[in-house]
Amino acid sequence: QVQLVESGGGLVQAGGSLRLSCAASGSIFSSYRMGWFRQAPGKEREFVAYISRSGGGTYYAYSVKGRFTISRDNAKNTVYLQMNSLKPEDTAAYYCAADFHVGTASIEEYEYDYWGQGTQVTVSS
Repeated sequence: QVQLVESGGGLVQAGGSLRLSCAASGSIFSSYRMGWFRQAPGKEREFVAYISRSGGGTYYAYSVKGRFTISRDNAKNTVYLQMNSLKPEDTAAYYCAADFHVGTASIEEYEYDYWGQGTQVTVSS
C-alpha cells in the first residue's frame, strides 16, 4: 500500500509559478514511477507529467511542455512539479500517482496504481 499526499497548491496570478510536492509513504519510493495529472471543473482528468524510477526519464503533456518540470528526490520520498508561466487554463486540481508497471512512459490513468487526494491550483488572469 502506498500513501500519497500532495501540497503546494494555491492561488497565483497568470505568469507566476508554483511548486507542487507529493510525499509518498508505505513502500520503497524508488520502486515505482510517478506521474502528475490534473482535473479542471467539468472536465476529465488529464495527464500532465511522468517521471521514471531513477528520475532519468520524463515525459510531458504538450500543453505544459517547456513550462512545467517534474523531478523526484528518492532520498526524501518526494516528487515535485515545478510550474512556471502559469496560465488561467492551468487551473485545476492536481493529483500525483504511483505506477509499479514497466515499459513505456505511463500517460494513462489506468496505468497508475495509487493516487493522492489532490491539491488545488487556481491561476487568475
